[in-house]
Amino acid sequence: MDKFVITGGRPLRGEVTISGAKNAAVAIIPAAILSDGVCRIENIPNISDVSMISRILSELGAQIRLVNKNTIEIDPKHIHTAVVPYEMARRMRASYYLIGALLGRFLHARVSLPGGCNFGVRPIDQHLKGFAALGATWSLDQGMVDVKVDKLVGSQIYLDVVSVGATINIMLAAVKAKGLTVIENAAREPHIVDLANFLNSMGADIRGAGTDVIKIRGVDRLSGTTYSIIPDQIEAGTYMAAAAATGGDVLVKNVIPKHLESITAKLLEMDVDVQEYDDSVRVSRSGPLNRCNIKTMPHPGFPTDMQPQFAVLLALARGTSIITEGVWDNRFRYVDELRRMGANIQVDGKVAVFEGVEALQGAPIKATDLRAGAAMIIAALAAQGVTEIEEICHIERGYENIEEKLQSLGADIRRVPVQIAVTAKAQ
Repeated sequence: MDKFVITGGRPLRGEVTISGAKNAAVAIIPAAILSDGVCRIENIPNISDVSMISRILSELGAQIRLVNKNTIEIDPKHIHTAVVPYEMARRMRASYYLIGALLGRFLHARVSLPGGCNFGVRPIDQHLKGFAALGATWSLDQGMVDVKVDKLVGSQIYLDVVSVGATINIMLAAVKAKGLTVIENAAREPHIVDLANFLNSMGADIRGAGTDVIKIRGVDRLSGTTYSIIPDQIEAGTYMAAAAATGGDVLVKNVIPKHLESITAKLLEMDVDVQEYDDSVRVSRSGPLNRCNIKTMPHPGFPTDMQPQFAVLLALARGTSIITEGVWDNRFRYVDELRRMGANIQVDGKVAVFEGVEALQGAPIKATDLRAGAAMIIAALAAQGVTEIEEICHIERGYENIEEKLQSLGADIRRVPVQIAVTAKAQ
């Protein structure tokens, strides 16, 4: 097990290239199950969540060929089971997309309840409501969800809450169902549009992705395809926040600026300079950070996955700022780590109040989840002194080569084995 050791106080400067979107990749890879041909998927991020979902498909019988570190070919023809190994699936949240994909292909799926980051309950009631509307029955047995159907039939489905996971899972199950499926109150995130585009490239008939009404007309078969995944808006936002926190000047390349609008708007409000180009944004700051208030909401609102990173900015901004978490119940678990570094933050339920401080101080901290881990890195980069971040396995779930990318921007960040560090202290 490794940790990051970061000496802060260095403004980030230079260029960084954003990888493919994690949230798109972990939906598109399971979607390949529905094809009867080889799917070549490009611009895949080289992260542990992608490795895990690829291993699961291989365990089910798919033939997976690594073309290069960011391109894979999936041949799903030899998948022979609709039962996903319990221990593999429970390690990641996106494993529940296997339910929709396997149900669409085999009319049966047996998958463990989702794992991943621990910042609130992850109910799949809207997923199951959607499957039931398509004709399926389901049961829970020893932590496994078992869904079966004789024939998938299109239906009108209204989601009680906007759910990215349920929207994607219903799309996967409905794409080969008989007739028309309409998902109302659907989530609108960019990776939902990306999944729809991937499925359509295989021959699906999906319209309305990116709006709150998605219409899916079932088709008999899906063929192989070649597809390139969109850039990761959350990785891009993370580097934008890091540039702002350190008072740096960074050109963030390989992005879709429209996907970053809510993030850009808050940076501008905080007196950070953001310049947009065709496929890049430049973020720089020379003066102090101004306070602002943030409420996380489903897309196109401010993304919950950027909330912890912006918490670091608000901890350093002049005056009083407030974050209201509008998506998850327990996403402020990282606040104790920022307090160790000198942040002045009070949390009451889904609301956090920040009184800006002059500077953060290096301290031993840990990554409590994926995006909180990214926030800890940003805090360490902006802090005075040395910070050690443990449990970085969370960070590696969603960020490709993060230490190398930061080093190229001038950051003093090193990966150190935890055991060696402990031994050195003992001596």
